[in-house]
Amino acid sequence: MQKNLSESESNLDFDYLQAELARIDLMIRRQIHLWQLAGQDPNDSFRGLYVSDADVAGMLNRPLGGNWGQGVALSPEEAKLFGKAKAKAEAESNNLMQLATDQGQTLRLLTLASAFNLDRFAVDVLLIALAPTLDLRYEKVYAYLQDDVTRKRPAVNLVLDLLNLQGAERFQYMAHFAENAPLRRFQLIDVRGETGAPLLSHTLHVDTAIVAWLLGAYQPQATWRDYVGLYQPVSRDDDLLPTQETQALLTQIASTEKPVLIFYGEDAVSQKIGARFLTQHLRKNLLTVDVGAVMQQADLTPQQILQTTFRDARLTSAVPFLTNWDACFNKSGEVPAHLMTELGNYPGLVIVGGEKRWQANNNQAERLFMQLEFPIPAYHQRLALWQHFLTQKIPIKSSNLQSLISNLQLPTLAGQFALTTGQIRDAVAAACGIAAQNHTDLTEEILFTTARAYSNPRLEALARKIVPRYGWSDIILPDDQMKILEEIIDTVRGRPQVLEQWGVGQKLVSGAAITILFAGDPGTGKTMAAEVIANQLKLDLYKIDLSTVVSKYIGETEKNLEKIFSEAESSNAILFFDEADAIFGKRSEVKDAHDRYANIEVSYLLQRMEAYNGVTILATNLRANLDEAFTRRLQFVVDFPFPEKEDRLRIWQTLFPAEVPQAAELNFEVLAHRFKLAGGSIRNIIVNAAYQAAANGGQVTMGHLMHGTRRELQKMGRFIEEDELKL
Repeated sequence: MQKNLSESESNLDFDYLQAELARIDLMIRRQIHLWQLAGQDPNDSFRGLYVSDADVAGMLNRPLGGNWGQGVALSPEEAKLFGKAKAKAEAESNNLMQLATDQGQTLRLLTLASAFNLDRFAVDVLLIALAPTLDLRYEKVYAYLQDDVTRKRPAVNLVLDLLNLQGAERFQYMAHFAENAPLRRFQLIDVRGETGAPLLSHTLHVDTAIVAWLLGAYQPQATWRDYVGLYQPVSRDDDLLPTQETQALLTQIASTEKPVLIFYGEDAVSQKIGARFLTQHLRKNLLTVDVGAVMQQADLTPQQILQTTFRDARLTSAVPFLTNWDACFNKSGEVPAHLMTELGNYPGLVIVGGEKRWQANNNQAERLFMQLEFPIPAYHQRLALWQHFLTQKIPIKSSNLQSLISNLQLPTLAGQFALTTGQIRDAVAAACGIAAQNHTDLTEEILFTTARAYSNPRLEALARKIVPRYGWSDIILPDDQMKILEEIIDTVRGRPQVLEQWGVGQKLVSGAAITILFAGDPGTGKTMAAEVIANQLKLDLYKIDLSTVVSKYIGETEKNLEKIFSEAESSNAILFFDEADAIFGKRSEVKDAHDRYANIEVSYLLQRMEAYNGVTILATNLRANLDEAFTRRLQFVVDFPFPEKEDRLRIWQTLFPAEVPQAAELNFEVLAHRFKLAGGSIRNIIVNAAYQAAANGGQVTMGHLMHGTRRELQKMGRFIEEDELKL
């Protein structure tokens, strides 16, 4: 926040404010004296509770626009004394102004007047309204002058009386209280009154933020104080800006004629760093306001927030930075015209930051709008960010720090998680917190856990999260299929080097997307293979059943898919689409409208898979149903064959837990030779046998396994020869 004022600066501001209020006191004393000369009896205990005949006569005798003092005058001696006192008060104010100039200080009240182009009348109005917030005795004085003990704040009519305005001049100065006048347009005063009541009866109130600022501190309104920040022009994070090009562009913008800067992209923290970098070059403060949060918490419209922000930016000599700007878009995804007017009319540099890119339509003020993207940092920048935040957070000596960091596999972490600057910062903080809580060193496993946690997975309502349980030793496949799975993992890990450092990604339409097809009969290991990949890469795995996504209504399938991919955009998760047969079919010949729209659905799915910055896997039981043109668009295709005898034996041996009590008679070779079953069926048989054993003796026997096999074959609808089940 803004630095505290030194004692001398604070005293000089206070002395000047006190001198100006002393000048207002003279006006009040004069008005009280005229009030009494006009026949008002201060000792009348019923004054203000009734209207006398004399009062009515006096009111009717006054000309239009007159006041109580118009029919009376100060005596020559009184006028002379008042003139001397006024001159003395003005001289005191002028002396303090000169002293401030000599000391190189700008007085806050004068800064306010200059920033909002206030004339002497407007400043006096502000001072009259300000007085009760600084000294409660003014409440009683104003109540006295307004003949109403409940009216403790000055009404417009009283202000005009105090400033001795009468007749036509009085009406002219009433324009200062119009909504478009500086005092109200910049929210310096709030004019309150009953609906339909004349303006003269409305009372004046000074915003608490203005009061606090005049007293030496910037203090935003209480309802949105948590969403406002004021920063001095000191930049400590220049090295965290996404690219050298961004730094060069911001430096160039610093010399541009006060544009409206549109920051957009997923990396909100980098936007803030960029804004601070820019204001450091300009030697100006930065005032940040979270527009979306303030709209919710303070129940204010975007226009009200902009007006208050621009007011405070003028007061603090700051560049306004309006974050979470997407909350201001209308239903058409555009910035409303009245907000464009506010942006266009502000005379200084403005920065707005949000995720979505937008065009400056309705730019009636013809302001210069410039756009700058802050995307998710590239690999080399993510790696630098991990190192930067770990260096900040780990409380150990530098001699051991680099050794620890080198053991955390940061290149792998940076390569597999496309996180924003803020997500990396928070993931590091959370990881250090976990390590401290558990009294352990920071490990690679902890960092991967927090990286997944801060990847913003919002798929729980649309997909089922699978916790990977299997590793390489659990999956049984032919050598070639195992090689393909290894290649998939190597491809994911090698993306940063190949796509970014070697520049191969510039030549690819699909960018960093890795699209995979798993094809094979049920139970042959497709889901297990997906878990192995997720386990090796330490990424979250989400399973989506495509049969629940496909709709018979035209266009609904695409909407469902779009929702899934939109939610997954920042998840860094592997998307596993099961039951792909529900959407894929051989549609080479379009015979009717449904065939045509089925092709559209398939094309849309592949298009979204290619646009997804991560791994997507399609699983199908019937590869024959897939059109060859669609298959060619997939990066990897893995066929899961039905296991042969040798593979079935390994599956039996691998899936049977060592902890399960087993009879000596168990012979997995017999089972593998006699029954042609896939791994999924073998797993079901073992589970069935284990439950039988738990209920009948405590150890698994061949009889239990044969009984489980019978039930599995029955479930599959296969004919069973009794001889097959004999031991």
